[in-house]
Amino acid sequence: MACKEAANENDESRKRFEVMCREVFKKFKACINVPGVNAHRAERDAINIVYKRLQQDREQADITNIIRQLHEVVDEAIEVQPDWQGEELAPYDISKIDFDRLRQEFERSPSKNTMVQNLRQSVEQRLQRLLQQNPLRTDFQQHYEQIVAEYNREKDRVTIEKTFESLFTLVQELDEEEHRAMREGLDEESLAIFDLLKKPDLDAAEIKRIKSVAVELLEKLKQEKLRIDQWRDGEATRDAVRVTIRDFLWSDDTGLPVDNYTEDDVDTKAEEVFRHIYRVYPTVPSPYYAAAAL
Repeated sequence: MACKEAANENDESRKRFEVMCREVFKKFKACINVPGVNAHRAERDAINIVYKRLQQDREQADITNIIRQLHEVVDEAIEVQPDWQGEELAPYDISKIDFDRLRQEFERSPSKNTMVQNLRQSVEQRLQRLLQQNPLRTDFQQHYEQIVAEYNREKDRVTIEKTFESLFTLVQELDEEEHRAMREGLDEESLAIFDLLKKPDLDAAEIKRIKSVAVELLEKLKQEKLRIDQWRDGEATRDAVRVTIRDFLWSDDTGLPVDNYTEDDVDTKAEEVFRHIYRVYPTVPSPYYAAAAL
């Protein structure tokens, strides 16, 4: 634990440690037939253990596991405590956690650096998935980058505890975003189209109309144009998708509210939707949403 904490002091220290580890492994392997090299195997193996633990933290980063590391607070913060020994546990409902007590537990943790690094890895994984599904979530990425920049700028007790709190606040925001589709009465796929189509100052009826447009347009594309094998590779098939989107959005029967969307608005929105469709639908179903549906 102490070795991981030292390596995880900041991004630079972790990267430098991992580079040095790989150099040790490479040189030890190159000297495997040199007399006396085995006298240093124990040191090499100890370094390898720390290195592998760091890689496992990166691969297994998960908000739920990080919270469980603070189990003394979590056990008291959650009302229902199932008997989970020997069973795979469901993720914690973040809304039920007492974050004041969680913060106090973090302050007593002997592995603050490692916990913050693991939390960062988990946030990065969630951000990557959310951004792949919806291109208008860049505010979350910018918020995260600001947290990391401040964390790396100055490291002390106050900074690392502030980073922990900021990251968990961001986790709450991401959790809210992941449930927004349900609140809007949409799924993740149609929510992305809806976000691309909407604009400020719309009334409730117009918002309802745009939601219908998003759902119906996506369904039309998925049933027809996007089912063509390798549709992105041919100019004719790409143009057919682009024209379908533009015609659908411009139509009085199926398109955007005419009182609020000019022809230029429709052209702009159609191109934005096309770029999104091109990126996330190489096939139907989309690989970017398939994992979330499991």
